[in-house]
Amino acid sequence: MSIGVILGFPAAIAEELQRWRASFGDPMAGVIPAHITLVTTTPTKDWEATRTHVREVARKQQPFTVTIAGTGSFRPISPVVFLNVEEGFDACVNLHEQLQTGPLERDLPFAFHPHVTIAHDVAPESLDEAETVLKDYRATFPVASMGLYEHDINGIWQLREELDFGTDTEDPRGPAGAAERS
Repeated sequence: MSIGVILGFPAAIAEELQRWRASFGDPMAGVIPAHITLVTTTPTKDWEATRTHVREVARKQQPFTVTIAGTGSFRPISPVVFLNVEEGFDACVNLHEQLQTGPLERDLPFAFHPHVTIAHDVAPESLDEAETVLKDYRATFPVASMGLYEHDINGIWQLREELDFGTDTEDPRGPAGAAERS
């Protein structure tokens, strides 16, 4: 089993970025919603230990604000153009470092760099266009949860749990009940 952990976006921003991604010819635009990856495809042999670990990281994390602004690229290493994570960069790195321990610990081929992919595996002209057209793009939004996904046998990511920050996901009374115990 392989898992991933992401930060999702408010619907209006996610839809706008998916339209942009599609306009650059990215074939994954209709399949992959806009997001910030915290843990990329990572094999795990123990689902319960993984879920417990991710829940614990979420419980300790407080909500924070993310601002995505301006473009960058991983070229020539990888044919990717992305939006930069400006505000919230350090919080994303911290979450990644906490998550990438215990049952999810592994060596990664590249240093973690929070970003939002807007064009991937498209013609160089489309990558150039994405980088230019969205260079002044800016959006700010609150982040209060992260999604734990499983990579299913068909290669599709399936949300297994949306984990609210700063709450005990085991509390049947929900976030308010968890707050009462604090």
